[in-house]
Amino acid sequence: MYLKESLTSAITRLASKSVPSPRMNAELLLMFVLGCDRAYLFAHPERELTADETSCYEAALAERSRGVPAQYITGHQEFWGMDLIVTPAVLIPRPETEHVIETVLRTVDLGPPTSDLRPQSSGKTKESPEVQGPRSKVRIVDVGTGSGCIALALAKELPQAEIHATDNSPAALEIARANAARHPLENRIQFHQTDLLEGLDPPFDLVVSNPPYVGESEEDQVQLEVRKFEPRSEVFAGPAGTEVIARLIPQAHAFLRPAGWLIMEISGTIVGRVRSLLEEWDEVEVIADLQSIPRVVRARKR
Repeated sequence: MYLKESLTSAITRLASKSVPSPRMNAELLLMFVLGCDRAYLFAHPERELTADETSCYEAALAERSRGVPAQYITGHQEFWGMDLIVTPAVLIPRPETEHVIETVLRTVDLGPPTSDLRPQSSGKTKESPEVQGPRSKVRIVDVGTGSGCIALALAKELPQAEIHATDNSPAALEIARANAARHPLENRIQFHQTDLLEGLDPPFDLVVSNPPYVGESEEDQVQLEVRKFEPRSEVFAGPAGTEVIARLIPQAHAFLRPAGWLIMEISGTIVGRVRSLLEEWDEVEVIADLQSIPRVVRARKR
């Protein structure tokens, strides 16, 4: 079958299975099978697929049709300009998490705030003091690193910082270490298999995390492919959605230096409860994503 015919057939098939963005998915999987870019697809519509290519494309489409995320099929996902390995052992990095990186960079004062960040007032009028920088010995820990996307982005942007990353999953840490080696940043990040911050040596200047924050009561509102294929422990925190955050906040307070910062990804569903958990912290700031949804919270240790 010719390339154009294969692509047209794939789009129809994915659409019939209610796969979101069927054209994008069909093109992505065909690019993966052929090892080409999108321009090649449009430049060679009459290119005939080999039997092996047809078989591989068929297998990829079958997986996507049953809901397997495309990133798990291709084994790759881009984050902060880096191509990362992903497997079902780790949460798929998402563009929204890049707001966490932007917030960290703003906090260490490497430049002006990113225009995409829109703080929502916490009711306090005092100007938030930033960590003065760039500082050569800033110590940062990424809690629940998963694929390593946050730790790698910070290591890339903060070459003088000391970066640590934790996860309680050996499989996730294997992926994170592989990603660090690919870029190469393996000598810049110290990985630790542990629960949250247990066993690490304080103090840190910043504790950063994209923790599980979806409540089990919200399960029906989560995309089927997320709740079915991504690691459940990385998506759901417990009945309320704040169970992991409620454990992390006091640990972060104990591990941070005076006036150190805690930066976490959150959702609009839990923002009120997170504010309550941070009542003993200063300069609590909630940052919205591009859709005006609360996405990141930043707080300074009192």
